[in-house]
Amino acid sequence: MSIIQIPTNFNIDIEFEIAEFHKRLLAYLIDLVILILYMLGMLYIMVGSLQIEEDYIGMLILVVMVPLLFYSLLTELWMNGQTIGKKILRIRVISLDGGEANLAQYLTRWFLRFYEWGFIMFFFFYGSLSLGFMILFIGGVASVIIISVNAKNQRLGDMAAGTVVVNTRSALTLADTVFMQIDTSSYKVMFPQVMRLSDRDINTIKGVLTQAGKRNNYDMCNRVAMKIKEVLQIQSDMHVDQFLEKLLADYNYLATKE
Repeated sequence: MSIIQIPTNFNIDIEFEIAEFHKRLLAYLIDLVILILYMLGMLYIMVGSLQIEEDYIGMLILVVMVPLLFYSLLTELWMNGQTIGKKILRIRVISLDGGEANLAQYLTRWFLRFYEWGFIMFFFFYGSLSLGFMILFIGGVASVIIISVNAKNQRLGDMAAGTVVVNTRSALTLADTVFMQIDTSSYKVMFPQVMRLSDRDINTIKGVLTQAGKRNNYDMCNRVAMKIKEVLQIQSDMHVDQFLEKLLADYNYLATKE
């Protein structure tokens, strides 16, 4: 399984598992089946059952083609880097800086799916399913070649957008976020300096703790803790994981007071 290391603000590399090619392919096929079923279903309803005439071609384009064109863009925006297929296969798109991809990156990835647009355009305007699938097949083969020769398994859109597809859990729980349940009535802040850290810094700390717990390896926690103590000028003899957890707790408590 390929690993990508992404640098953080603490000069510590966070590791992500790059999504395997077969997962990306299966996710893509699931999304493709969804799009084809939607297109055929809507065409049957609007053209077959409702007998929509040529005067209503604009409505047909709006209801059928627009959702097909914008499916991947909107789902990745609304579902934190995942389409339905990616969510089922537990993979998602992230930025190469380790955070969530931004709108410009999603737009770039979406725009460079031009071969899928060809499938939709040719089938819709010319009714040539075979020609549409031929364009889709050629574009798909090109993507496979690009992904296979790229160390980060990136397709053309990923390389242009500065994104990568990684393995992840499909459902987030409270434990996967920086938010913690705190008894505010008796809580005592130990490190108020934590508020000098950015949201990305806090998410980095949470990610480091999560990885350390899964692998039972706290070397990265040590390095992050040392960097934080240096930046925030903190003196503490707490164990590194307890120190980082206390920072998260202080941040949660102080953030709710603002």
